[in-house]
Amino acid sequence: MTTTVVAPPTSATNPYVDSLQRAARVNWRLEDIIGADRRLDFNKRFLPDLLARVDRIGCLDGREKRILNQIRGNSYLHLFALAEEFILPAVLGQVSEGGTADITATQALLHFAEEESKHIRLFRRFAEAFEAGFGSPCDVIGPVPQIAAAVLQHSPLGVMFATLLLEWATQHHYLASVQGNDAEDLDPQFCSLLRHHWLEEAQHADLDTLVLQRMAGELDSDAIRTGADDFFRIVDLLEGGLREQVGLDLTSFTRATVRVLDAAEIEAVTSCQRDSYLWTFLGSGLSHPRFQETFAQVCPDHLPRLREASARYGGAA
Repeated sequence: MTTTVVAPPTSATNPYVDSLQRAARVNWRLEDIIGADRRLDFNKRFLPDLLARVDRIGCLDGREKRILNQIRGNSYLHLFALAEEFILPAVLGQVSEGGTADITATQALLHFAEEESKHIRLFRRFAEAFEAGFGSPCDVIGPVPQIAAAVLQHSPLGVMFATLLLEWATQHHYLASVQGNDAEDLDPQFCSLLRHHWLEEAQHADLDTLVLQRMAGELDSDAIRTGADDFFRIVDLLEGGLREQVGLDLTSFTRATVRVLDAAEIEAVTSCQRDSYLWTFLGSGLSHPRFQETFAQVCPDHLPRLREASARYGGAA
């Protein structure tokens, strides 16, 4: 009897192999980056101004800009934690659909899901540290499970495009404004959280692209059209949440600074922060070349809508 030895898949035949290998190289433990003596420094800003845009608000002094920046750092991670709450079940749904036909793909997606659950834990730990050190409560949109459920009511293709949008946004945020940024003297602990999140999300963006390509190959034109429509509905849903968060941040700011803003100042802060939120969470992802490349492959007929949405949310900062 002759035994046939089947060679294990390689990156040349299965792109999920590469993903698993890269994920193993950048994997980190929660205990290594938060807790113990790794504390937030509330004397420093958290977010680079490319994302927070507080320096454009002329009616605030330096201390007030730092406080608003820290509020934005808190809401920034809260919003990504919220996104993980719908990304995790979406990825697990893909695992369930794929089964064991391509066990390497299944393993890569399970690792993807494990990392997303780790990010949720990371952001919850950050929220606890922020609440303990900031000095006053900061309001954030929710309830998170309700918002996540509203996103997941849409088609899997639409949800996966929303996931890819946020992951490419994460890549742009870190590479364009955090990595190598010594000029702004940001809190090293907060930057460490952003770096470790970015390291793993870089693998997730590639996995999402593979999943989207597989899904597109299994769907007819009507289903792809529905997926594109759902994606833009999710974008509208996210926009509503972002606009709400602007108002909550303003309330948190006035509580923290005990400053009463007049109508003109409220408009100046609100307008600047609204534009910042929409670009940070939507425009930076919609305009990302890699996101547009994947969208064009799957939904070429909807490219005009993508370009219109990208321009509406700021395109480039």
